[in-house]
Amino acid sequence: MSELALLRPGPVLGSYPEREDDRLSTLDRAMAVASGWVRQRFTRSRARAPGFLRRTRKLERSFAAVPEHELGERIVHLRHALRERGLTSELIASAFGLIRLIAERQIGLRLYDVQILGGLLMLQGRIAEMDTGEGKTLTATLPAATAALAGAPVHIITVNDYLAARDAEWMRPVYEALGLTVDVIVENMSPDERRRAYSADVVYGSNKQMAFDYLKDRIVLGDETRPLHMRVEDLTASDPKARKLLMRGLCFAIVDEADSCLIDEARTPLIISRAGDLSGMELVYVNAIEMARKLVMPRDFVILPGERQIRLTDLGRLRIRRLTETWGSVWAAEIHREELSRQALSALWVYERDKHYIVRDEQIAIVDEYTGRIMADRSWERGLHQMIEVKEGLDVTGRHETLARISYQRFFRRYLHICGMTGTAREVAGELWSVYGLTVQRVPPNRRSRRRDLGRVIYVTEDAKLRAIVKRVASLHQVGSPVLIGTRSVATSEALSALLTEAGFIHNVLNANRLQDEALVVAQAGQAGQITVATNMAGRGTDITLGKGVEAKGGLFVIATEPHDARRIDRQLYGRCGRQGNRGAHIMMASLEDEIVRETLGDRLRSLGHLFAPSGGRVPSLIFGPALRYAQWVAERRNSATRRALLRHDDSMEDMLAFAGRAE
Repeated sequence: MSELALLRPGPVLGSYPEREDDRLSTLDRAMAVASGWVRQRFTRSRARAPGFLRRTRKLERSFAAVPEHELGERIVHLRHALRERGLTSELIASAFGLIRLIAERQIGLRLYDVQILGGLLMLQGRIAEMDTGEGKTLTATLPAATAALAGAPVHIITVNDYLAARDAEWMRPVYEALGLTVDVIVENMSPDERRRAYSADVVYGSNKQMAFDYLKDRIVLGDETRPLHMRVEDLTASDPKARKLLMRGLCFAIVDEADSCLIDEARTPLIISRAGDLSGMELVYVNAIEMARKLVMPRDFVILPGERQIRLTDLGRLRIRRLTETWGSVWAAEIHREELSRQALSALWVYERDKHYIVRDEQIAIVDEYTGRIMADRSWERGLHQMIEVKEGLDVTGRHETLARISYQRFFRRYLHICGMTGTAREVAGELWSVYGLTVQRVPPNRRSRRRDLGRVIYVTEDAKLRAIVKRVASLHQVGSPVLIGTRSVATSEALSALLTEAGFIHNVLNANRLQDEALVVAQAGQAGQITVATNMAGRGTDITLGKGVEAKGGLFVIATEPHDARRIDRQLYGRCGRQGNRGAHIMMASLEDEIVRETLGDRLRSLGHLFAPSGGRVPSLIFGPALRYAQWVAERRNSATRRALLRHDDSMEDMLAFAGRAE
């Protein structure tokens, strides 16, 4: 293994280490995608490093033979060696052997050889694909502690505040035994609290928290990040910019659930804004919704399948002009009139309550489609948010003025060293390489998987599918098997809950409307006879422990109620069962009325299905299964195109802001 360059961070004041953006042309990016596919295709499918593992075991034994009172001196010696010589293979093996020993002594967990391999891959700047339940939280301590001992400020980035706080507290004894400090960034921390947290050797936080903190630093810094200039300002200015910074730069990042943070979240730009004045726009939004309710589909407009876009017809444009011709103001200009009309139609026809958003405390709260969680402090742009408020009869809030924006793609590419881990990455290996320069390497499980795939069962109608799911739950409940049912939307989880209640089954529901005791609900989902209905938030990052006797009953049974926009997300749900060699089973129970089918194939497939099952019941999977796989493939390509478009837009925005003299 080649030696890795040691990342030497600057002091908290005086420099802000980060990588400059790599701008690729369209052709270069296409070549990078192809290169990523070739690399993934012909690279060894599983990580193997027997020589490194032998050295790690040998060095661990040498540390174990050292008396407790002398171990601290050995840690200090290793720390000095890492800072002087860098991350050489021999020193990494020493660090890993030491961390393995300390983890076993401090928290009672011993790192398996496959976890050692995962840690090594991350230090090499790769994505380690490790099955669910393989102990990724503990694995992250290997590259994190090694890089921190070498002097690099380390950020461990995960998908939400709960997991960040849990992992930081859980792993704290390991870091502190190594003489390292650890802290966590969560919501509602003050700027001073954040500065103190970022001064730690290892910092845990969610992708949202850290990206927004970086964006705040960019607002403070403007165009100036050169160390010499910042040091001069620190010595000469009465209130230097460096003293207002939150972070110590972007040095070393370990991204947990990497596919979620780097791929799924990449469709959403991060924007810092301030509340603006309505300035008479409330009446405009009310009029837009009232006018849009008078338009008829498909005469006046059509919804582009899968794209969440409204296209006005010629008749629609004419009708809009006639309906608004006496309103004046913004309605007088054709470009503004049609933009307002499209946004109003989107609010009415595209964005659905309990699917794309919920109403909570008399406010619109956006729901993350990939996790089912509330996206706090987020709002839609260009008046869409306000029009949805009008649609729901709520008070209209002011539009926000954008102060700074960045995409997750640009944010993560600015780390000097980035790596990650996840259970589902191989499907997007090409994109991870083309955007971030990251290769995906499969890490074998510690124990052979005994998870059973029962395939997919397809029904014509949504109602027939949901009732079939209840029957399946009844048969499983009779033998005491725990059941986890995964849904795509709040509305589906509530509908299924109503049917289960009607059938007399006691169950738990976990969605954006019901977040109480999330960790407890997920942790108990493996108890005998337990029934849990959950959106995509189904405990990603949380172990589902099987109750007494559940293994003998076949383990946890997972039911997916429809295909997701990506096969990875289906696999994430299936990964809730059969962890660490336990028994488990999963099945997909889909319908021809599922969203992904309707968006891609319209109603044609459902009409064909009625020929096989006039009552709307089950149809042959052999015939209709390929259509569902095709619909999922189309959704994956569409989402990938959206991410590429956002990256191109981000680049063009950067050019315009740079021309205007602004940093972001």
